[in-house]
Amino acid sequence: MSRLFIKSILVSGLILATAVVSIAQDKVVDQIVAIVGSNPILKSDIESQAIQMQAEGQTTEGDIKCEILETLLEQKLLLAEAELDTNIVVTDNQINQNMDRRMKYFIENIGSEKEVEKYFNKSINQLKSDMSEMIKEQLKTEEMQNNITKKVTSTPSEVRTYFRQLPKDKIPMIGSQIEYAQITILPVITEQEDLEVKSKLREFKRRVESGENFATLAVLYSEDPGSARNGGEMDYVGRAQLDPAFATEAFNLKVGAVSKVVKSEFGYHIIQLIDKRGEKIKCRHILIRPKIDPNELEKSKSRIDSLALFIQKKSMSWEQSAYLYSSDKSTRNNGGLVTSQRTGSSKFQMEELDPDVSKLIPDLKVGEISAPFLGMDEKQRQVYKIIKLVSRSTAHPANLQEDYQHLSEVFLGKKKEDTYRSWIAKQQSKTYIHIDDIYSNCNFKLKSWKK
Repeated sequence: MSRLFIKSILVSGLILATAVVSIAQDKVVDQIVAIVGSNPILKSDIESQAIQMQAEGQTTEGDIKCEILETLLEQKLLLAEAELDTNIVVTDNQINQNMDRRMKYFIENIGSEKEVEKYFNKSINQLKSDMSEMIKEQLKTEEMQNNITKKVTSTPSEVRTYFRQLPKDKIPMIGSQIEYAQITILPVITEQEDLEVKSKLREFKRRVESGENFATLAVLYSEDPGSARNGGEMDYVGRAQLDPAFATEAFNLKVGAVSKVVKSEFGYHIIQLIDKRGEKIKCRHILIRPKIDPNELEKSKSRIDSLALFIQKKSMSWEQSAYLYSSDKSTRNNGGLVTSQRTGSSKFQMEELDPDVSKLIPDLKVGEISAPFLGMDEKQRQVYKIIKLVSRSTAHPANLQEDYQHLSEVFLGKKKEDTYRSWIAKQQSKTYIHIDDIYSNCNFKLKSWKK
């Protein structure tokens, strides 16, 4: 995705985070400086965001207030259209998760909760109340922006044409990249621990069916950090987005019913169905992860130690070992080769690697195997791993043979940006827009703001 398109998304996020700064100001200037349709933009909106950006050390080559104003103008266009689109729904769960991230940001940068309250001269609860509507609007505009570009695709032919037409000085540089493979050993859960976890969840199910609140139990006991704080509630999801065993049980529930204990790759669950909407469901769950017995952890270490020794002595190939013994279902059929969940590529830059892998890679030669180490898998379970460095490339100008995936992403980002800018221009032409004369000298990216 191009840097310009990314910037428009990032700045829109920043605007929400900084808008609440006006709450903390003693004096707020309420002067309308622009109108989009029937939605005004206040001078105080721009001033407060500029102060926050400067406090964070953010700089710009242009006029910061003009750039903020243009982003706000775009947001108002997006929001007006989002309000008309019945498919754009923002849930309380989304708002709460977003709220928690932003409150964490304030606490980390300002200090404790008390210091945050002092800075804004409001209680945490008041702050959350003030921010709630702004978060809702931002999430709607983000969803609207995604809707505008979600059907944009690219073909290999388009990517090749795009690359061949790039001037030499515009060809992107590709940093050093590595490919690696892994073999993981997942510790066995003891039968006793297995029975205890199931018993605990059956007791929760009994308590809910006896009248206790499922959401309260989820807050208190669920080990899913993403949903526990929201009473175990998840957003609307389709089958493909869920663990197969979880999906089978959840989609067969009646609204309000609580499932039996379900085992997934994440642990054990009980599920309560909240709503069905077409091919998607909304549910809440309580997750309990079985605890690993130290003896079983030690056995896993011994197993992977032995496996590494067999491979080094060439008693068994790396590929055979991965296929026969690795716990990682997503890589064991491919020689353990790890691919990015984001791009689908097997090539990683160092900053994209998990910390436990990145600290080992620099000391490995191509084809060399690491010592066994304790890490986490993609399901956040403790596993013992060994990794093998498959390839390492040096920094170089991009080419189609080695860097097609990267060039494809760049081109698709440009195409999405062009689509988005075209949509903005179309909306401008049919929307009443007035910008105060004090901003007449702004050098907007889109000249069409000034009619």
